[in-house]
Amino acid sequence: MAGELRHRRVPSEDGDEGAAASQGPDPAAGNGKAGTASEGAEPRRGKRDALGWLEWGRGWMAVVGEFLFQRIAASHLANPLELPPLDGVSVVVTGATSGIGLEIARQLALAGAHVVMAVRRPKVAQDLIQRWQNQNSETGRPLNAEVMELDLLSLDSVANFADAWNARMAPLHVLINNAGIFAIGEPQRFSKDGHEEHMQVNHLAPALLAMLLIPSLLRGSPSRIVNVNSIMHTVGFVDAEDMNLRKHKYRSWLGYSNSKLAQVKFSSMLHKKIPAEAGIGVVCASPGIVDTNVARDLPKIVVAAYHLIPYFIFDAQEGSRSALFAASDPQVPEYCETLKSEDWPVCACINYDCSPMNASEEAHNLETSQLVWEKTLEMVGLPPDALEKLIAGESVQCRYGQQDTTF
Repeated sequence: MAGELRHRRVPSEDGDEGAAASQGPDPAAGNGKAGTASEGAEPRRGKRDALGWLEWGRGWMAVVGEFLFQRIAASHLANPLELPPLDGVSVVVTGATSGIGLEIARQLALAGAHVVMAVRRPKVAQDLIQRWQNQNSETGRPLNAEVMELDLLSLDSVANFADAWNARMAPLHVLINNAGIFAIGEPQRFSKDGHEEHMQVNHLAPALLAMLLIPSLLRGSPSRIVNVNSIMHTVGFVDAEDMNLRKHKYRSWLGYSNSKLAQVKFSSMLHKKIPAEAGIGVVCASPGIVDTNVARDLPKIVVAAYHLIPYFIFDAQEGSRSALFAASDPQVPEYCETLKSEDWPVCACINYDCSPMNASEEAHNLETSQLVWEKTLEMVGLPPDALEKLIAGESVQCRYGQQDTTF
């Protein structure tokens, strides 16, 4: 596997980033043990209107650094990543018909997992499964994969998907929220639910899916929620009162980066609020800069540039490694437990080289993370105490999906 997990220090407000994401593991962490939060600066607190210039600049430096050095930093990893046997493990993968999601689903199925491809185009997914079965026929072992329809641009679809899975009363061991969009240069668009499309597809819909699948994740405990995130969260800023960017000037890259930061913040609060005894870990995994269909809406000149610089950019198989590691490596649950026991302000974050990464300085802002948590629940139609009730085994009514449906 990719080595021992050790987390890194929070960047300080005076510009000293401590153990930055591009550096090696914190030497103070010892042999595979996480250092304490006291080793770094206190988590940021207080509401702000925007990123400071230093944070913004550091964020873009991180993006450029990842682009230039990701292949070197991940050169020690096998490609494809070696996975442990996953027989008996049930995994839901969103966006599994192309790019990283396709590779995640394929490799998990080959490792023996029961893979549920949650997709907008079921026919495409069915064809993929048939192709994998044909390619795997020499082993004599059929793949355990199935397809369920899910459209993240519809919160009704998300709620109906969760209702259908929970009705099976079957355990769910891993949820991988992989599907995402990045519509660079496109005008601002809103879903039929009234939300900016980046925010809905990249954050709100995955958050609702994770919340509504808590009963099944409890049945599969120890279980994991893996959110495929991005280094672009480091240049994002989330105003909980304007998550749909109606009041602020819209730029497509800002819509994307804000949605990815919102995902880290919500994931971190979910990580903090789930009781340790529930046995549900929450992880954000950064795939690196990858040539996938997430760039399908980019201007043609940008897409062409992607193909002119193949050395620097990962292909989908390389980009899938961090999410596969987060979903399958036996160290991950213990790592999540360690962060929880130390009251770490951010959930576990795994970098493209399958090592711990330090989320952005703004991601450590507990006050705004709590505001994002509360606003997200409101936007997806869940009550403020939804998590507590779901953990306790009580029913929770969602505004979306079938009327009067409880989970």
